[in-house]
Amino acid sequence: MRRFLMKGNDAIGEGAILAGCRHFFGYPITPQSEVAHYLAKRLPEVGGLFMQAESELASINLVFGAACAGARVMTASSSPGVSLMQEGLSFLAGSELPCVLVNIMRGGPGLGNIGPSQGDYFQATRGGGHGDYYTIVLAPNSVQEILDIMKKAFDLSDMYRMPVVVMADGIMGQMMEPVVIDEEKSVEIPPRPWATIGRDYHEDRNEINSLFVVLEEMEEVNLRLLHKYEEIRAKETLCEEYMLNDAEVALVAFGTVSRICRAVVDKAREQGIRAGLIRPITLWPFPYDVISRAAKSAQCLLAVEMNMGQMFEDVEIGAKGRVPVYHYGRLGGMVPLAKDILEELKKVSERGGTGR
Repeated sequence: MRRFLMKGNDAIGEGAILAGCRHFFGYPITPQSEVAHYLAKRLPEVGGLFMQAESELASINLVFGAACAGARVMTASSSPGVSLMQEGLSFLAGSELPCVLVNIMRGGPGLGNIGPSQGDYFQATRGGGHGDYYTIVLAPNSVQEILDIMKKAFDLSDMYRMPVVVMADGIMGQMMEPVVIDEEKSVEIPPRPWATIGRDYHEDRNEINSLFVVLEEMEEVNLRLLHKYEEIRAKETLCEEYMLNDAEVALVAFGTVSRICRAVVDKAREQGIRAGLIRPITLWPFPYDVISRAAKSAQCLLAVEMNMGQMFEDVEIGAKGRVPVYHYGRLGGMVPLAKDILEELKKVSERGGTGR
């Protein structure tokens, strides 16, 4: 094991290499560009392929081609670039192809700015493109977790033959923290009997397709995907709980904001307020069961995020109307401060009501 000081975007690249990824197609966009910069150097060193495509549209379609051939492949971008990739992501989901897409979120909508944001929550957790589909969405909150979660992203993608999205914001991509890298761990990439890598003409050919003009056939595909998603909901939900057992007010936050909220919980406890924290690690599937359990014992829930209240809706679903659910957010690349969250926590702990 070796210890490094590493930037979040670099950890994404190194984590992908440690996970056995050897193909990357992407296009630079701030605050994600270091992912491509890092992999442009590292992939050739391990016998991999890096290609800067001419656009995000080209990137996601190159990912499609490599995934068809059975490669462990990824791309990375930031909010506007990820929007351009959504049609290709739908094709990948409809064709049941594994890949990883990293989104280092920035302020929006539109071109917005390069400040940190969590405004792409709906896009990631509701599929993002056309048709009925989901992607598994992972949200790390430290550089070490970024590094480690890349392997999980590729493993889940292979296991369920579907795209996996890793969500972080501009702060997570740019900040530097110490990480421990275990280079002795071996990577086992599962066989891909479905891959279109060529067959003798006497054998059955593999076909990858998302076009089904017969309505009954399309419904059959949708039902197969539905059953897959139900299995993922049952088996793959990840969540961290902090000081939740006796919490009267439960904060819910992910990514960078969850780190701030953890400090807020500690400060609130010092002041005699029984606060706790729920940190979803999978944004899809969302940990509704943990939210529901907290709603049975806490007096209220407070969703804290860098958007208008997107995760807030999932927290409301999990709470099932048992307790008030409130929202505190900063927008446009602004980051919520611990003192302001603490002030909001004190307010909601003193009042009733039904929402924001």
